[in-house]
Amino acid sequence: MFDAAFTPRRRAVLLSMAGVPVLLSACAKTADDGGGSGGGGSEGALTVGTTDKVTALDPAAAYDNGSSTVWTQVYGYLMGTSIGSEDGKPEPDLAASAEFTSPNVYTVTLQEGLTFANGNELTSEDVKHTFDRQLKIADANGPSSLLGNLEKVEAVDELTVDFHLTEPDDQTFPYVLCSPAGPIVDADVFPGDAVLADNEIVDGGAFCGPYQITSWKINDLVSYQAFEGYKGIFGTPATEKVSMSYYADQNNMKLDIQEGNIDCVWRSLSATDIEDLHGDDAVTVHEGPGGEIRYIVFNIATMPYGTKTENADPAKSQAVRQAAADLLDREAISKSVYKGTYTPLYSYIPEGLPGSGTQFKDMYGDGNGGPDAARAKKRLEDAGVEIPVQLSLQYNPDHYGNSSGDEYAAVKSQLEADELFVVDLKSTEWVQYSKDRTSDVYPAYQLGWFPDYSDADNYLSPFFVTDNFLVNHYSNDEVNELIAQQRGTEDEAEREALFVEIQDIVAEEISTLPLLQGSQIAVSTAEVQGVTLDSSFKFRLAPLSK
Repeated sequence: MFDAAFTPRRRAVLLSMAGVPVLLSACAKTADDGGGSGGGGSEGALTVGTTDKVTALDPAAAYDNGSSTVWTQVYGYLMGTSIGSEDGKPEPDLAASAEFTSPNVYTVTLQEGLTFANGNELTSEDVKHTFDRQLKIADANGPSSLLGNLEKVEAVDELTVDFHLTEPDDQTFPYVLCSPAGPIVDADVFPGDAVLADNEIVDGGAFCGPYQITSWKINDLVSYQAFEGYKGIFGTPATEKVSMSYYADQNNMKLDIQEGNIDCVWRSLSATDIEDLHGDDAVTVHEGPGGEIRYIVFNIATMPYGTKTENADPAKSQAVRQAAADLLDREAISKSVYKGTYTPLYSYIPEGLPGSGTQFKDMYGDGNGGPDAARAKKRLEDAGVEIPVQLSLQYNPDHYGNSSGDEYAAVKSQLEADELFVVDLKSTEWVQYSKDRTSDVYPAYQLGWFPDYSDADNYLSPFFVTDNFLVNHYSNDEVNELIAQQRGTEDEAEREALFVEIQDIVAEEISTLPLLQGSQIAVSTAEVQGVTLDSSFKFRLAPLSK
């Protein structure tokens, strides 16, 4: 509730549409080019190519890298990570200040004079509305699981917001505010209890980031123009107009960047393409710190011997997951499929972050990262599992790049090599895949993870708390308690020890099976400047120029 001193919210009147920018047309597609063929950025304009797919423009309705990349350009966040940051620490973006004012209250004060692109003022009412609707909608494909520690949001006055937290001293909460759960939306445009359609968001001009969208054709072409009202840490965009072109075929995208038809590529070229482009003087291959991971998700309810199957047996189900871990050869996949651009991942927290370990090297296979069929067979036999195990495994061919087919063909081959598994391997395109995976359609399936922020908690909380974003029916009360404990632990050494303890438990239970970790990679023409791949793990258009 607002106190009596809180003045009614003021809304600016949009006096004229004369200033609405013309649509960028430098990247028109042809019907037969597989998506994304078009002219390069002219002076003052740039074109970026990607194979990533967008699920939704509404931040409450998606939790994938393709959607988040768009949000990063057009929505403002209370906190952000400055471009080029080496430690990934959050700092105020739309906020003027942010701090714990008591153990359970995180207080944010907004900058004065903030507006949306439609002219509406941006106040504490919008901030409260943003987070209230995330929790109320709680879309199965959305990021609301990141707000598990948020009890309520209070608009103290027009510029001040108090976030009341269930657990005290939450070290991750500033990071959460710059995560996919944090884009600030216009309370006058976005309903509080329902997802808003993409076209209504664009028509409503409800943007407050460095750019606004002027033209939107989902997974085809998006046109951006710099938003003059943005006052955050990323400053005025270096290029006023940018378009993002979505490719169905990465080979066409590679050809277009080589020929200068587009200016930059952000996800996803194959390892072979990247290796080839390293030798092309017309382009520059940019590499950044790797936070991306690849892994297999097991649906605890529908996998072999799962809790909702006719022959449900938790011990047998766990033995199946552990046997699969015994049979994987990550090094072979890294070399044969990804040519070292992805490296083996032996713990849930990737190498380079506090708490990273070697649980899947120590506990499974030959104890040195290689497979051990005899060990896998003994696990299955000891648990009374019928051999061969019939496993349905799903992967996605378009969201994580064309190499996914080779990656999962290798996984299938490794699981079947000693006749312990028979794998029914199938693929589904991303738009349908993202819906099916949360509806118990796939007993086991591929996912990749692009971190929301550079803290080890982001590789634990979203996956292993009850009601996690995977919706794979995993739940462990001890793990819930330990995850809550590490979030409230200020001492770095104590917190790291908790990271290890949590991973030891979940590595025994294997609700997800880690495979690989990779670097961030972008490719630009030689004249493009400002490509920055840093510890924020976000690709930003604002610094790009040529």
